[in-house]
Amino acid sequence: MSPIKSKIPKEERPYLDRLLDEIRYRISGVEDIDVASQSIPRYTGEFWTSKQRQAHSLHEVSYRACFKPQLPHFFIKDLTNEADTVYDPFSGRGTTVLEAGLMGRKVIANDINPLSTLLSKPRFFPPSLEELMKRLNSIPMDENEDAEIDLSMFFHPKTEAEIVSMKNYLTERRESGTEDDIDRWIRMVATNRLTGHSKGFFSVYTLPPNQAVSADSQRKINLKMQQTPEHRDTRVIIFKKSRTLLSDVTTAERTLLQQTGAAARFLTSDARETKTIAANSIQLTVTSPPFLDVVDYVQDNWLRCWFNDLDAADAAKTILMARTLEDWSAVIFGVFRELYRITKPRGFVAFEVGEVRNSKIRLDEHVVPLGVKAGFSCIGIIVNEQYFTKTSNIWGVDNNEKGTNSNRIVLFRKDGKSL
Repeated sequence: MSPIKSKIPKEERPYLDRLLDEIRYRISGVEDIDVASQSIPRYTGEFWTSKQRQAHSLHEVSYRACFKPQLPHFFIKDLTNEADTVYDPFSGRGTTVLEAGLMGRKVIANDINPLSTLLSKPRFFPPSLEELMKRLNSIPMDENEDAEIDLSMFFHPKTEAEIVSMKNYLTERRESGTEDDIDRWIRMVATNRLTGHSKGFFSVYTLPPNQAVSADSQRKINLKMQQTPEHRDTRVIIFKKSRTLLSDVTTAERTLLQQTGAAARFLTSDARETKTIAANSIQLTVTSPPFLDVVDYVQDNWLRCWFNDLDAADAAKTILMARTLEDWSAVIFGVFRELYRITKPRGFVAFEVGEVRNSKIRLDEHVVPLGVKAGFSCIGIIVNEQYFTKTSNIWGVDNNEKGTNSNRIVLFRKDGKSL
């Protein structure tokens, strides 16, 4: 069902009125909570579905701890118009900016992990299947190639030779300045298909594709499963995955994404210091920061870093991995100060956080005073609850105890003209 329609055209109504109409129509409960001596409304309801298959096919690229596209869509459709810019300072796989691009908004993505740009930018320039197949078939494959590190626990020797051949080809194209959008697409899909838990990946059975176990852990998995790596045709797998990713792309969307991508910016800065983003330029930020001491982004991506000639140790020095609430809060406050600088007057920040350590820490209640201290006003906390038939406990986050899975989003607005 849709909210009651106003006689005033949607794009002419105040942004917040549009969103609050949606919230009021869909809430199952609301309570006022006291946070830092302020009364903040917390709205609970099923505001969107988390079913991945109901999102656009281009989103189907795995990344650890990413939210579903329906989350940014909910805020983008009511808090922006087509001329507005949408931003994500912790862009990850690019969910926010890709959804914004599909909705005709301008976009800026930032993530200090360079893998983020490799996984997000190519989807703004989707190739045709015909030109993709032609390029894949042109990549020279040397059956005598092998990696400089032992990857025998993951890949059949022939598969490893194909992966290293493809890696060498992509490296040469990038270093020679001849890398194009089709090469970048192949790099993205290959990176996503390195390891996983089905025959749609290059590796033998292992953990889902959003994380890579260590070599020792994979040996134990192989022993337990009584398995040895079999040959997987890397070009066939890349083509099949690409066909899935491109299945929803229309001619109009292809043109729209290319236009948006040409003007888009993909940054690799500390989210507290994005000096190249102009002050008062962002209408809406939708983001989820690195979780507090529950996800090891560096360890999860060690194999992806190898394939893309990135130093995982260097990444470890820059990716936020706070071990205490105090350290995490100090970093997040710095992020909010920068967000306040770049947000337009009357612009918004939708800041998604989780419940950690067996729900003992509700980060939304810690985030509210940080944003307010930076200058924002807090509109409220939106808790989206999705009901399931079974419970789950993942990343040490017990958010499914009663058969529901929750997203908690703290919504801020920048009042006043500027800093």
